Amino acid sequence: MAATMMSMKSVRAPALRDAFRSATKPSPASRNGLRVLAQQMPPSGGSAPSSTATPDEILSYAKTLPGISQPFPEIFDPANLLSNATSVQEVRRWRESEITHGRVAMLAALGWIVGEFVADKKLLVNADGRIGGPAIDQFQQVEAKGAIFWEPLVFAIGLAEAWRIGVGWANPTSDKFNQLRDDYNMGEIGFDPLGLCPTDPKEKYDLQTKELNNGRLAMIGIAGFVAQELVKKQEIFYQTAEKVSSPTS
Repeated sequence: MAATMMSMKSVRAPALRDAFRSATKPSPASRNGLRVLAQQMPPSGGSAPSSTATPDEILSYAKTLPGISQPFPEIFDPANLLSNATSVQEVRRWRESEITHGRVAMLAALGWIVGEFVADKKLLVNADGRIGGPAIDQFQQVEAKGAIFWEPLVFAIGLAEAWRIGVGWANPTSDKFNQLRDDYNMGEIGFDPLGLCPTDPKEKYDLQTKELNNGRLAMIGIAGFVAQELVKKQEIFYQTAEKVSSPTS
């Protein structure tokens, strides 16, 4: 998935910034060691921390994952959620969930804007022009017209999830229930029709960070879209134009 990164660049001098990144970047040896740790970590079946994974090891593993960028050179975890992780496998499952939700949110944010933009155009199920207004109400308008919408949507979601589960998740046996495969890299389900994923490890790491940052922004953005239209009962474009034309209102 192609994505662009919304990030804040460091205000430090380039030389100081590069020196800081070099000092805090994990070595290849430590990265390999942590990957081995992630593969060998037994699944956690209770609330107590794993006997072979200390909180320091879990934190060290999390620091090797993509998604760390300025202005937070260390992990941004204000709620200290990592302290609740009981194993590296659990951190891997959290990251898989974050990537998946971020991708869905990016598609949702784009679909939200496009849906409102073309609402006045007589296209497809809206050939008679009866669907319009805020996107939050357009689903109900499609149903009211008797159009088949939810059935193909649920079917498409089911196919996508079945593919993702088959690629990344272990068979739900007693000791592997709700666990990712040991050899699975989070988010890499083999879907890259445009060949956008680079082969260079550093370029791939940077692209994954960009995707995560955009997914995080999209999750916040789509939540804001929903909340704003629930309150204003008006399309996002009209609200934006209103703010631009009357910035003090």
